[in-house]
Amino acid sequence: MTIDELLEIEEIRRLRLAYSNYFDGHDVEGLTTLFCEDAVCEFPAEFGGDWVGRDTIVANFAREMGRLGEPYDTMHVVTNPWITITGAEEAHGRCYLIDLLTRQQAGSGHSTTKGGHANPLYFLGMYEDEYRKEEGVWRFARIKLPFFWPDRTFEKVSRPDTHLA
Repeated sequence: MTIDELLEIEEIRRLRLAYSNYFDGHDVEGLTTLFCEDAVCEFPAEFGGDWVGRDTIVANFAREMGRLGEPYDTMHVVTNPWITITGAEEAHGRCYLIDLLTRQQAGSGHSTTKGGHANPLYFLGMYEDEYRKEEGVWRFARIKLPFFWPDRTFEKVSRPDTHLA
């Protein structure tokens, strides 16, 4: 691996971190900058299924933010990034998601956990991403988010180091 490849991987890792920070902080304008025009987000049916195109993605994220409460009521903790450059302007990666609730409402509703008020764990999942470099900037071309907890929605997990774009 070259220094240039490591720098590209670091830029992509920072893209994933920006996504978490913008989403948790309810920064819709920031999120807009992270997606290719023709990007796709593949989510389970309970989150609306596939979101196609940057405008749809951003509008749906804005709606979800409104349902989740105030900024930083949820926190995306992303770990174990595994990123592979697959072409001059393409890459594949994945990372684990630990989604936490920082301020819960007692009772039932959208922002509660199966464990109740005392349990801050909201979701466990794994982002599987396709990245594309446009005009010198890495952006999301595709995000897939299968969940492992509380309900399992994943079908299979691919190895980023063997993924063919």
